Amino acid sequence: MKKYYFSLLSLVLLFTACGQGTQNFTVDGTQPLSDANRVIYQMNVGAFTAEGTFQSAQQGLDRLDTLGVDILWLMPIYPRGATMHSPYASMNFRGVNPDYGTVSDVKAFVSRAHELGMKVWLDWVPNHVAVENPWVQEHPEYFTKDTKGQMIHPHGWGDVFELNYQNEGLVNEMNGALKFWIDSCDVDGFRCDYVSSPTIPVSYWQNIIAELKSKSGKTVEFLSETDITNPHNIRIDSCGFDYDYAWDFQGTLAWKFKNSTSADSLKAICERFLTASAKVKNHRMVYLTNHDQNYNDGGHTLKDFYGDNRYALTVLDFAFYGMPLIYNGQEIGDPDTLNYFTDAKVKWDKVDRKMLNTIRTLIALHHQQPTLAADSAVEFLSTDNSSILAWRRGAVVSVINLAETDAQALIEGLEEGDYDQWLNSQTIAIAPACTAVSLASSEPIALEAKGYAVYVKQ
Repeated sequence: MKKYYFSLLSLVLLFTACGQGTQNFTVDGTQPLSDANRVIYQMNVGAFTAEGTFQSAQQGLDRLDTLGVDILWLMPIYPRGATMHSPYASMNFRGVNPDYGTVSDVKAFVSRAHELGMKVWLDWVPNHVAVENPWVQEHPEYFTKDTKGQMIHPHGWGDVFELNYQNEGLVNEMNGALKFWIDSCDVDGFRCDYVSSPTIPVSYWQNIIAELKSKSGKTVEFLSETDITNPHNIRIDSCGFDYDYAWDFQGTLAWKFKNSTSADSLKAICERFLTASAKVKNHRMVYLTNHDQNYNDGGHTLKDFYGDNRYALTVLDFAFYGMPLIYNGQEIGDPDTLNYFTDAKVKWDKVDRKMLNTIRTLIALHHQQPTLAADSAVEFLSTDNSSILAWRRGAVVSVINLAETDAQALIEGLEEGDYDQWLNSQTIAIAPACTAVSLASSEPIALEAKGYAVYVKQ
């Protein structure tokens, strides 16, 4: 049974009547129509609560359930090497960071997530281990070496050594660890780090993904940390991953649209993204930030990356194409950079109410509208204003204004009729409510500066 509360913010479950003659929609605690309508949440267990443990994080699952999260991607939970204390420098792939708890705590966390209808994915780091890992002394054959016989620091990362997938013993150890987490804790999938590493053969991914999908007795999903549409990574398309990163798409948005007023430029980027996505087998994960963007790549908050466009681009993230990702704290506006080497804590008392309400409403919309499924078609709608971008996915019409000033536009091709306005840039109260409106291509749609609106045709 769902528990409808947002403990820190006292959010109230609201059933909103969206227009005369339409159904009542639930804003909080919604369930996705299909797997293609799900939303991912990236959690750093150490940062998610003040205690930084699985036991305390488990207590916060009800809050994420209310928000509408479907998949929890846990950043690496393994004991860490001491050199830099990076979660991506593992000491033991079958162990748990003692600051977080025990394997039993992980099992209890996963069990509770399943009770609430959420899946749990572990972050898997196949390319390297900490330089202090016991394998370095006990199994030097597990590592790649240079021409002098020295173990390799991939990309100059001095706290890790690179693993050798030509060694059968190493392959067996890694595969056994993946099976361990499925068997012992019932995890549902893996986000796989640095899958484009040239030292990990395509055949490895093909074999282990096929084996786990066919023999685990449950649906196991795999997210690839790479943009498969990149020509250098296209070989990964044959591996069987369910999702990849829309890496190039996010990067272009981040560096070009902090202050942009050009809807045409944004449209061109979106069109390239759609064209590239149509050529790959897997689904795409879309995002505005994650641990790398927030801290590792120089440290940038949502505001640093996107300026006042961050709200409108959040609408793009949830209502345009693909499966959206929320990084822990993003739902309250991502007010800080989070050093995940030290498990810096999310400051849950620093809430951007506008961002929170926008995201929770968009999640509900994403869940409940079949035409917002990950790969459903997108149709751009022409406007007579160079700062306004409009697109349609079935009954859902989204409009964003990138300009610094209020603007209005005629939307060519907009089907005339009655719509429920699900969201606009003024919906910052605790409980958003839909407004019944009539739209036509002959009547302009007005948006405030950096404003946005989402409509659903009745």
